[in-house]
Amino acid sequence: MTRSPGMRRMAGVLTLMALLVAVACTTASPSPSSGEPSASASVAPSTSPSAPVSVAPSATASVASSEAPSDEPTESLLPFACTPTVGITATTERAQITDVRVAEHVGYDRIVFEFSGGIPETLIEAVLEPFFEDASGLPLTVNGTAFLRVTMHGASKVDADGVITYSGPTEFEPGLPQLVHLVEGGDHEAVSTWYLGMDGGGCIRVLRLAGPSRLVIDIKH
Repeated sequence: MTRSPGMRRMAGVLTLMALLVAVACTTASPSPSSGEPSASASVAPSTSPSAPVSVAPSATASVASSEAPSDEPTESLLPFACTPTVGITATTERAQITDVRVAEHVGYDRIVFEFSGGIPETLIEAVLEPFFEDASGLPLTVNGTAFLRVTMHGASKVDADGVITYSGPTEFEPGLPQLVHLVEGGDHEAVSTWYLGMDGGGCIRVLRLAGPSRLVIDIKH
């Protein structure tokens, strides 16, 4: 059958449109292959803060008890702990201070508080200047570049009847490698406070000794 000129033009237009569709399909961008990373493979880390971690140690982690009557070091000492706070539980409601002394040992300086009647509840904590006497509120000078405060609740150098149980020095400047200054900050209403001035920060070890009752603080060189 002979096609008219109009039908031939229509057939040509349809052929051209089919070619254009074929070219468009062959030039479309390919989908990513399985070996290419997806968008979720490079997720940025969350900026939400993590839960805070407490650095305060438990008393059992840094305090040892012993029946040894001597202040001299033993082979069973705990390692030093570089922590800002140590709490000591009391073994008596009222502890009378009978002696305070300092000494140097190989690798550390030692402070000894001796009591009659047991060990008082004690908090040893890192503190910053300025310092004040208890209970007058007067400024207190503590030499050193780093400081610890020892607060003993239920402890005093004067008993409930007004009898002095410790009349020794309340200030020491021993010039030891780590311990520069030890000074009493107050003895008021059965709360005894002492400040340790150190040559730089120091890791400590706390011991409870019996026969007589003693609280020992070792400062690592």
